[in-house]
Amino acid sequence: MASEKICSILLFSAVILLLHGAPSVLAGDIVHDDDSTPKKPGCANQFVLVKVQTWVNGVEDAEFVGVGARFGRAIVSKEKNAKHTRLILSDPRDCCSPPKNKIVGDVIMVDRGNCTFTRKANTAQNANASAILIINNQKELYKMVCDPDETDLNIHIPAVMLPLDAGARLEKMLTSTSSVSVQLYSPRRPPVDVAEVFLWMMAVLTILCASYWSAWTAREAAIEQDKLLKDASDEIPNTKYSSVSGVVNMNVKAAVLFVVFASCFLFMLYKLMSSWFIDVLVVLFCIGGIEGLQTCLVALLSRWFKHAGEAYIKVPFLGSISYLTLAVSPFCTTFAVLWAVYRNNSFAWICQDILGIALIITVLQIVHVPNLKVGTVLLGCAFIYDIFWVFVSKKFFKESVMIVVARGDRSGEDGIPMLLKFPRIFDPWGGYSIIGFGDILLPGMLVAFSLRYDWLANKSLRGGYFLWAMLAYGFGLLVTYVALNLMDGHGQPALLYIVPFTLGTLMTLGQKRGDLKGLWRNGEPQKHCPHLRLENSGELSPE
Repeated sequence: MASEKICSILLFSAVILLLHGAPSVLAGDIVHDDDSTPKKPGCANQFVLVKVQTWVNGVEDAEFVGVGARFGRAIVSKEKNAKHTRLILSDPRDCCSPPKNKIVGDVIMVDRGNCTFTRKANTAQNANASAILIINNQKELYKMVCDPDETDLNIHIPAVMLPLDAGARLEKMLTSTSSVSVQLYSPRRPPVDVAEVFLWMMAVLTILCASYWSAWTAREAAIEQDKLLKDASDEIPNTKYSSVSGVVNMNVKAAVLFVVFASCFLFMLYKLMSSWFIDVLVVLFCIGGIEGLQTCLVALLSRWFKHAGEAYIKVPFLGSISYLTLAVSPFCTTFAVLWAVYRNNSFAWICQDILGIALIITVLQIVHVPNLKVGTVLLGCAFIYDIFWVFVSKKFFKESVMIVVARGDRSGEDGIPMLLKFPRIFDPWGGYSIIGFGDILLPGMLVAFSLRYDWLANKSLRGGYFLWAMLAYGFGLLVTYVALNLMDGHGQPALLYIVPFTLGTLMTLGQKRGDLKGLWRNGEPQKHCPHLRLENSGELSPE
């Protein structure tokens, strides 16, 4: 049963690592400046989301969200500066020719198609419209740009694209009531949101808890090995004193293969992204979350219910299970299933974060980086992986593959579930700040390794490596958030900043203290067996 559990955790941890590059924080749904679209005088606006508030017969009604065009007048950012303006339907609907109905400073609603966006805007402007709402022929928003050869770009009215469902509802309002008015404005996001602070704390505390659990287990195993070595008389155990039952030590080959598989799997997700694929990931997340939550609860409760944790019962198809595991399993399963059923509700992020944190802690307890060499290869490959799929992939696929997958842009869903998320509290657009599991798990392996080394080497907090590795991780993640805001909300791969800080700190300190060789190769302090002594001849013999 234990081996099956380890296999299931390792399988899901592989999926986490494959998806680790989800940008640390995506700025919700807002559309920002996109350098891949043409810019020219009169067509150089940034893409911004626009709130379209409606009033029906003077009574406030639904609010819709559109995206401003590259051309036209900039939309006001403050609601108090936005005027209530009457909304009318264009006749003809495509607005490719002058409207037949009289327009006096009204907002005109038109359908997409039959001519360019700029021609529609010019036609509406010449007909005395104060703004133009263009209804997309799909449910998604679309960035309205200018053709490279366009010259008639003297457009002084705002142009906004709305999705198909919003257009259908507005049309129903217009045909069934006597008066519909709208207010267009694009509120700005605050530079920093509390969500980013909470995500930072969640990531740091998760690594902190996982590191102490991992180090505690390793020290207990080392103490047991010491007892065996002291009591042994005829034979010497052939295992390292620091080995722990149920722990898998990663090697260099596995670290490289993780990244190779990651690229293949990410590309497959990019090509096959759909709602059913997201459902598969949800199922995988539930399985991993159940295992993680169960492992954490059993480890915690066994301190108080030791007998239940050590007494086992045979269960068909599952083998021997402790009574404590049997008791908590229904709760963990129910918790994960309820999250899966209600994952689109506003409160579901809490359950997702609990399952995710439990899973990350469990993986960090089971999968160990045995030395600095393996940690460097793993994080170095992940560093290159992040940069390629977030930034370089734009040159090959015209969009960031990592960001498309993380957001689930082609799935009709909210994105992959392998993320910690927190609602943006002071953001007028709402949405979530997110961080990928791997941005916690991968550097967390190195940080946990540093604490295991410190405890086994009996190093003090200041004289060891854990404190400085923890500070380096926290500072690297902080720099990620700063970069996110400086980059105007574009998704940033956290490992781009975290890896240099964590690896650089450990290597610099190790070199300065003379421990680098031991950290790099052995990953544990040298310890001589009490039953062996070094003879003058240089041979080892029993005492």
